[in-house]
Amino acid sequence: MITRAPRGTQSSTTTGPRTTPLWQQALARAIKDPETLLQRLGLPSTSLPGAQAGHRLFRTRIPESYLARMRPGDPDDPLLRQAMPRNEETHELPGFVSDPVGDHDALAAPGVVHKYHGRALLLTTGACAIHCRYCFRREFDYAEHNPAQDDWEPALDYIAGHPELHEIILSGGDPLALSDVRLKRLAERLAAIPHLQRLRIHTRLPVVLPERVDDALLTWLGQGRLQHILVLHANHPREFAAPADAALRRLQAAGITLLNQAVLLAGVNDDVETLVELQEAGFRLGVLPYYLHQLDRTRGTAHFEVPDARAHALYQALHARLPGYLVPRLAREISGAPGKTLLAPFPGRE
Repeated sequence: MITRAPRGTQSSTTTGPRTTPLWQQALARAIKDPETLLQRLGLPSTSLPGAQAGHRLFRTRIPESYLARMRPGDPDDPLLRQAMPRNEETHELPGFVSDPVGDHDALAAPGVVHKYHGRALLLTTGACAIHCRYCFRREFDYAEHNPAQDDWEPALDYIAGHPELHEIILSGGDPLALSDVRLKRLAERLAAIPHLQRLRIHTRLPVVLPERVDDALLTWLGQGRLQHILVLHANHPREFAAPADAALRRLQAAGITLLNQAVLLAGVNDDVETLVELQEAGFRLGVLPYYLHQLDRTRGTAHFEVPDARAHALYQALHARLPGYLVPRLAREISGAPGKTLLAPFPGRE
């Protein structure tokens, strides 16, 4: 039997010893095969062979709460397009490779990707709540390069030995796919390194699996010496709809700095009205725009690419419609570059 707290203060666990948090129960119920996905949304079975072909390359995973925000019967729904495998993923095209951003070349210690001055990534897990079809790490070898279980020592030793690092970015996979016990322990270990100032967490879970924002998460996020920043990943304004809106309000009320980075995706958000509403919808929930990324050219993702000329036109239209503080930076990550490459001048803050 599940004991539920009043709305807005829901407990993270069921009653009884060694209980499973509600978010982990929700994650376990995620859709994991294309046939079920098509049936649930009332889509034609003619799409199944192509979906199965894409699924064999990169497995399907879609949480129920995210599925509920999709339009039944619409094969072009922008949320569905991000999560449903397609036959186009099997196409091999020049320039689309397994590691377009040079993660493997930048591995400095197990799980540590050190590309830029002053900050480094810590790849905490290969697990995600949703398998986005445009994922730039869909072929990353987490088994070889990810710290196993709680063996963070080599990564922590590297970070401690580089005093120029002021910020650690927890990435993955999705770091919030880890338990709060492990995350709290890791955050405490990082806080003990004196030259670190900030802990940034890149996550999609509050958007696609809002159950993850529970009392246990908010407790450890609100503690410790380091400033905690959550960089969310929402590409379409409907991703900020209920129940994600309540989860983000809880994070904002807890004083957590919230930013959003989106990817410009053909058929998802490559029109100015969608991009404007994405920034507005996030800001209503206390989320500031950060980056609008051009697609990382990962093998199997070419059908999402928006040409640079189109991206520039959309960016200029976005700048004309919004105040500067609501305009994300249009950027691309280039392997070996000392930082993100801006593709358009960053507008002033009118």
